[in-house]
Amino acid sequence: MGALDYLSNFCTVTSTRGKKKAMQTVEIKVKMDCDGCERRVKNAVKTMKGVKNLDVNRKQSRVTVTGYVDPNKVLKRVKSTGKRAEFWPYIPYNLVSYPYVAGAYDKRAPAGFVRNVTQAIPPSNATDEKITHLFSDDNPNACSIM
Repeated sequence: MGALDYLSNFCTVTSTRGKKKAMQTVEIKVKMDCDGCERRVKNAVKTMKGVKNLDVNRKQSRVTVTGYVDPNKVLKRVKSTGKRAEFWPYIPYNLVSYPYVAGAYDKRAPAGFVRNVTQAIPPSNATDEKITHLFSDDNPNACSIM
């Protein structure tokens, strides 16, 4: 058995192709002013290998690409058109616990969206819990005046 295992290592076929990229959706914010800008961005992205669906929304300055693509390559291709581009920085308003915290609210954001920033964790109510525990029925040392 040892000799066969040794020889089988030389006979195995290894694939030189990499793993297939996963299907994903890439959203990019691109400043587009006119039909020409929109057409340039659309033509640059739709010629990429692996693009299955392309949606350009000029009103929101948003390009959505779905397919087997690398997000960084899509961003690089959009920037090659001469437009200023970045990954979509906004999330829906209803997913944020504090939408008006500093840094989250953006006047330039589309309606219903705020910036995706880390939210401050609300302060713990540890003192309130201690006070309520003092008067709890479960606490044998609770205040008996009540």
